[in-house]
Amino acid sequence: MRHDPGTAQDPRALHPDWREDDHLIAILARNARDHPQGIAMRERDHGIWHETTWPAYLDRVLALAAGLEARGVGAGDVVLITGDNRPALYVALLSLACLRAIPSPAFSDSRPEELLGQMEREGIASAIVEDQEQVDKLQSIRARRPELATILYDDPRGLDGKAPEGACSIADVAAQGRRRLEEEAGLRADLLSRPSVFDIAVLMHSSGTTGAPKGIPLRHGHLLSGVRNAAAAGYFHEGEEHMAYLPMAWIGDYSFSVAAALDLRFTVNVPENQETALHDLREIAPTLYFASPRAWSAMLTRIQVGIAETKGLKRRLYDHFIPFAIERERRRLRGEAPGLAARIWYGIGNAAIYGPIRDQLGLRRVKRPYTAGEAIGEDVFLYFRALGLNLRQFYGQTENCALAVAQSKEDISLTTVGRPFPGVEAKIDPAGEILLKSENIFDGYWQNDEATAESLRDGWLHTGDAGEFADDGQLVVLGRLSEVQHKADGSRFIPTYLENRLKFAPAVRDVCIVGAGRPFLAAIVCIDFDAVGQWAQERGLAYTSYAELSQRDEVVDLVRGQIADLNRATPDSLFIRRFVNLHKEFDPDDGEVTRTRKLRRKVIDDHYSDIIAAIYDDAEAVDYEARITYEDGRTGSLNRRLQIGDLAPTEV
Repeated sequence: MRHDPGTAQDPRALHPDWREDDHLIAILARNARDHPQGIAMRERDHGIWHETTWPAYLDRVLALAAGLEARGVGAGDVVLITGDNRPALYVALLSLACLRAIPSPAFSDSRPEELLGQMEREGIASAIVEDQEQVDKLQSIRARRPELATILYDDPRGLDGKAPEGACSIADVAAQGRRRLEEEAGLRADLLSRPSVFDIAVLMHSSGTTGAPKGIPLRHGHLLSGVRNAAAAGYFHEGEEHMAYLPMAWIGDYSFSVAAALDLRFTVNVPENQETALHDLREIAPTLYFASPRAWSAMLTRIQVGIAETKGLKRRLYDHFIPFAIERERRRLRGEAPGLAARIWYGIGNAAIYGPIRDQLGLRRVKRPYTAGEAIGEDVFLYFRALGLNLRQFYGQTENCALAVAQSKEDISLTTVGRPFPGVEAKIDPAGEILLKSENIFDGYWQNDEATAESLRDGWLHTGDAGEFADDGQLVVLGRLSEVQHKADGSRFIPTYLENRLKFAPAVRDVCIVGAGRPFLAAIVCIDFDAVGQWAQERGLAYTSYAELSQRDEVVDLVRGQIADLNRATPDSLFIRRFVNLHKEFDPDDGEVTRTRKLRRKVIDDHYSDIIAAIYDDAEAVDYEARITYEDGRTGSLNRRLQIGDLAPTEV
C-alpha cells in the first residue's frame, strides 16, 4: 500500500537550509569511496568476528534494495522491521531508504496483537525480520492481515524448506538484486540518486503509555541535524567504536548505530546475541557507550555480587580503594579539586582496582559513557565516575532523535541533564513545560494532525515534560507534565519523580506511586529479584519463588527501609506512608508497562484495584487473585496473600 510520506506542510518549506543530496545513502557512498579499507561493521558469529568494509556495506545495501524492488517494494511503502540487532536488519533499513520506502521498527518481543495493530495503522504489507520466531508471530496473524504478502528473514534455521508462503530469506532476495545490478546498466547509479534529505528515513513510535503508539516519522535531515549538533558539543567523535545492542525499535539505536555511525564513520559492533552481549562487550572495548540507568545499576549489582564472593588481598584492596574513590568523586562534584596526595593514591587504585574492573566490564577504552531515559541513582552515578568513567546524563525524545541536551565534561550534576546542544534552543513555558526548537525535531506525527497540533506550536516542540533551569543554566527534568496529580488536600505530586528516585534503591526494580485524590501517597513495589535474591542468600533466607521472596518479613522490612530513606529526602507532602511488595514484576505482555518499561498507570490501577483499595482501607494484608497466562495461551488464577507495610512516623 502506497502512502504519501509527507506531512501537512512541505518539508522543503520547513527546512530551506537542507541540501537535497545530503542524506544517509549519499554519506554511505562517500564513505565507501573515500575510506575503502575502513571497517563499517563487525558481527560476532560462532565466536568469530567478521568485518564488513564500507564498500562491502554499500554493496549489500544496494543488492538488497534491488531485490526488494523486484519483489514490489517501492517509494512510500511502509515495511515492518523486527528482531534483535543483526547486520542484515541494519542493511535492510538503508536498502529501504534507497527505494524511498519507510522502515517501521518494532520491538523484538512485541506480541502478535501489537504487531497487527502497527501494521493496520500504517498499512504494512511487507516485513523484514530476524528469525523463525518472528516469522511464526507474523504467520499467526496473517488470517487477520491478508495484505501481509511478503516476509523476509535473516536466520534460516528452522525455515529452510519449511517457510510459509510468501516468506523467503534476505540472502535469496539480495542474490536476486545482485543479478539485477549485473544485468541492468545504470541501476546502481539510479538507486544512489533516488533518496532525498527530505525523505522519511525511519518511522519510529511513541511508547504508547496512554493509548496506541503514535508514529514518529524522522527524515534524513532531522537525524543528521541531531548527530551534527551532538558532535559539535563533543558528544560524538569520528571513528568511534560502538556496540549495537539497544533495541532497534528505540530511536537511540537508530541515531547511534545508523545516523551517527554513517556520518562520523563509527565501527558498529554487533554482538552474537543478547545472551553473549556482556562477553562481547569486553572483546569490543568500545570508545562510546550508552546504557540506561537501569542497565548501569544492573552492572553495579553484578560487580557487588562478584566482590561478595571474593576474599583475601583483592577484597581488602577493593574495600579500601572504592570508598576512597567515591568520596573523592563526591568532593569533585562539590567543586573541590583533589590534592597531589589524592591524585597519587588514585593512580595506585587505578592500577590495582579501577582499571581491572573497567577492563572486566569491557569499558577500558570508553571515553564517552552516557545514560538517559530516567534519573540515575546517586550511588550508581558516583560509583562509575569513581572508576574513572566520565559518566554523563543526557535528555532527548524520539521526536528530536534523542539528541537535545547533555552534560558536558565540566557540568556534571546528579540533578540536571545538562545544556542544549549547539543548534538547539530550550525554554520553560508558564505552565512549567520544557519546549525545544531545532532542525532535528520532527515535522509531525504519522497521519495524526490533532496530536501534531498539540505537540508542535509556533515552531516549538512541547515535550510534555515538566522542568526548570538550575541557577547555573542547566536543565532539570521533573517528570511528565501530564502526570502531575493532586492528593485529596490539593497538594501536587509527580509520580515519576518519586518512582525514579525509589528505583535507585537496590531492592526495587519497578514501582508505581498512587495517591491521586487520596489522603496520602502509597507505593506498589516490584522487587529486584536478582539483587534481593543475592541479599537473601547472604543471610540464609530460604525462598522458592519471586512471590515467596517478596513477602518474607525481612524483605518487606528491607523495602520499608529504602522507602524511609526516600521519605527523609523529600518534603512532607511527598511522604510515602504505605506500600505493598507485588507478587511479580510489571509485565509488558500484561499491558502494565511498555516495551521500554514505562508504566501504563490506567492498566495498573485496573489490575491492582483490590490492592489499592486495601492500602487505603488500613488493611494489614490483602488476599489477591493473580491472573496467569500460560505459554500456550490458556489463563488461570493463583491466590496470593500480600503484606501491606506501614512507615512509622519516625520513618516519614
